[in-house]
Amino acid sequence: MSGPLSGPPSHVGIIMDGNGRWATARGLPRVAGHRQGAEAARRTVRAAVDLGIRHLTLFSFSSENWKRPMTEIEQLMELLRRYLRSEIVELHEQGVQLRVIGDRERLAPDIVRLVEEAEATTRDNRRLTLVMALSYGARQELTSAARALAREAAAGRLDPEAIDEALFASRLWTADLPDPDLLIRTSGEMRISNFLLWQLAYAEFVFTERLWPDFGRDDLASAINEFGRRDRRFGAAASTG
Repeated sequence: MSGPLSGPPSHVGIIMDGNGRWATARGLPRVAGHRQGAEAARRTVRAAVDLGIRHLTLFSFSSENWKRPMTEIEQLMELLRRYLRSEIVELHEQGVQLRVIGDRERLAPDIVRLVEEAEATTRDNRRLTLVMALSYGARQELTSAARALAREAAAGRLDPEAIDEALFASRLWTADLPDPDLLIRTSGEMRISNFLLWQLAYAEFVFTERLWPDFGRDDLASAINEFGRRDRRFGAAASTG
């Protein structure tokens, strides 16, 4: 499992950062940056399909984002509603399956309903799995998995000694998805911000100065090319060639 890779990564995760800075630089309200960010998401999904990526996870709204001003949260939720209503037909036609991970209990009931309808409509699609991380926090996910295993052990249904990495991973919200091969973060920030902490253990990271609203096919292709030049050793010694 070592050496430069050929072909695109199977699973790409993206931390979509920079909407607010994009808007501020243009003297626009933050919601304008979020609107352009939604357009960037559309472009990126189409590009992912064209480039042969099988799984794409977008960090759309974090559990920490609930701390933002209520006006901004309401604007983001309305953009989410519009996306779920307007994009599902195209995603379905493209063979894209939509999945949502995160704490749905904090989302409005109508948004939960739209999510469930979109997931049901696209369930059998196999060309690309688009995962939207909504109201998502990796520490919350890990705590939830640990709590689920603890309940099973306390009920006598699980021997604690049987808990290994595979069993723990099976209790995560991404249980039936491969771990990301590549993480991209836009806007020049170099941190993972409580995103897929377990799943990113062996991912390659690409950080770009591009603000998310300006991100497009060329940026995704460039990150994939960079990924292809990496020597992924998974803890093994470097290949000697």
